[in-house]
Amino acid sequence: MPTSPPRLSAVLAATAITLSALSLAACSGKPDEKAQAAATTPANITLTADQLQHVKLFAVAPTSFHKTVEAAGVVDFDNDQATSVLSPISGPVTRLLVEPGQKVAQGQALAMVDSPDFAATLGAYAKALATAKTNRQIADADKDLAQHNGVSAREAAQAQTDAANAEADRDAALRAVTALNLDPKAVKAIQQGQAIAHVEGAIRSPLSGTLVEKLITPGQLLQAGTTPAFTVANLSKMWVMAQVPPSELASIAAGDPVEVEAGAGQAPITGAVDNVSALVNPDTRAILTRVVVANPAGLLKKQMYVRVHIRSKQDSTGLLVPVSAILRDDENLPFVYVAGAGGTFTRRHVTLGYRTGDQYDIPQGLQAGDRVVIDGGVFVQFMQSQ
Repeated sequence: MPTSPPRLSAVLAATAITLSALSLAACSGKPDEKAQAAATTPANITLTADQLQHVKLFAVAPTSFHKTVEAAGVVDFDNDQATSVLSPISGPVTRLLVEPGQKVAQGQALAMVDSPDFAATLGAYAKALATAKTNRQIADADKDLAQHNGVSAREAAQAQTDAANAEADRDAALRAVTALNLDPKAVKAIQQGQAIAHVEGAIRSPLSGTLVEKLITPGQLLQAGTTPAFTVANLSKMWVMAQVPPSELASIAAGDPVEVEAGAGQAPITGAVDNVSALVNPDTRAILTRVVVANPAGLLKKQMYVRVHIRSKQDSTGLLVPVSAILRDDENLPFVYVAGAGGTFTRRHVTLGYRTGDQYDIPQGLQAGDRVVIDGGVFVQFMQSQ
């Protein structure tokens, strides 16, 4: 048979040697990887009786607790006791009678307006009043004449109808005057037939409270029913609109007590959840929760940012462990040391849930009956690293 050329034999031999070297390297690499993996996985640690004196254990058991939901909030007026005051009459403003921050009573005049509509309404009422009085006198006279055959029954009946129509017009005109919040003394003077000098129309407060906003100036022309003139609000009670995350929605309900932090150095203000919105804020994806808070000192102002602490009345149950039991590994993942038989301890990673006071709820990683290190964990970690 022909023999291989010397050069080809040398190449084949070199290739065989290379493959053998690669195979040996691959085989020798697997034990190194296993050893490295084993080195990075913490093994159980066993402590001596003397070393156990430095360790304190805690038995994990289901525990009931009440959540405190924290959320950001914005202060607003109590909209049940706040209103924008619209001018009921048209015309230029002649006088402003109040200033922002001033206390006002229900029905108090806030500004005066020189209004042609006001004068026309007063004139219409005075005319309707006189017409009703005259028609009633004629109807009474015709009724008496009809009894003595002085006029026909038809004429007497028509007089009664005219009197009734005139009185209806009078009453309608009085309601129009009343809607303009005219001074009752001026109305009484008109009813008594007294001449009324130039009378200004008044913009009056619909409720008692504080004038928080003035929106008009002297000389400004107002349009009846459309021009906002003032804002009046009762500031003794305010709303706080808290932005509650959807994950905490099941923990809150109307009536839950609330503490509101208005600023550094100020004592918390107490209140209660009044309403949990059925809508989600499209911008923040949070649920608006309305909190009613007493505000006797006036510390809360509209649009103020506050911190809200809602204390849930609902019972929650979980596996609570002290904060001191939680340690962190090299990847900053939380873990605890769980005690076993014979003084052994196992590192076990856990999931941190809700924190109540100095305890964490552990939803994953522990079971009821486990004993965890709550004092001396750093010592156990040091011994394990040796």
